[in-house]
Amino acid sequence: MTRHGRTALVLTGVVFVMIGASFAAVPLYEMFCRVTGFAGTPLRADAPSPAAVGKSVTVRFSGTVQSQLPWRFAPETPTMTLRIGENGLMAFRATNMSSQPMVGTATFNVTPEKAAPYFAKTACFCFTLQKLEPGESVDMPVAFFVDPAILDDPGTRDIHNITLSYTFFRAAADPGKQAAISGTAPAATVAN
Repeated sequence: MTRHGRTALVLTGVVFVMIGASFAAVPLYEMFCRVTGFAGTPLRADAPSPAAVGKSVTVRFSGTVQSQLPWRFAPETPTMTLRIGENGLMAFRATNMSSQPMVGTATFNVTPEKAAPYFAKTACFCFTLQKLEPGESVDMPVAFFVDPAILDDPGTRDIHNITLSYTFFRAAADPGKQAAISGTAPAATVAN
């Protein structure tokens, strides 16, 4: 093989590695954020909190929509005060304001960022495609708790308020994803 042939082969390999890395970047970043709580990403919990402690925290809820998605999206309750470790359940209401079916998906964030590793969601509609017919409204529940371990972290003892924010984005209705599209959010059950 000539020198130019080897160079072309190496450059082709680099291009394929870069393309593969670009496709893997989003899921890897999402996984990193979920595991570490980086960038205000709350942790996912498999079960509700087993116990609540005396100190309370106020959780504020925020909902926004990307300009390309003609939906109205807001929390049904703007704030909720609960004891640390107490299981909370609240819902966001989404309404399709257009004359066409629309598919959206939500991302979330927790602030202050240092609270994110202790904010655990047990049920959520985020990262799930949601399809709403024209004029349709749906309630999307979120079940969560603030892990009592937050009280053991000297850097989080001053936290009295936590904000859980969601942003809905328009999603392309891909025929391969039709099975994942849900007209309603999964029901959440919470034990108190």
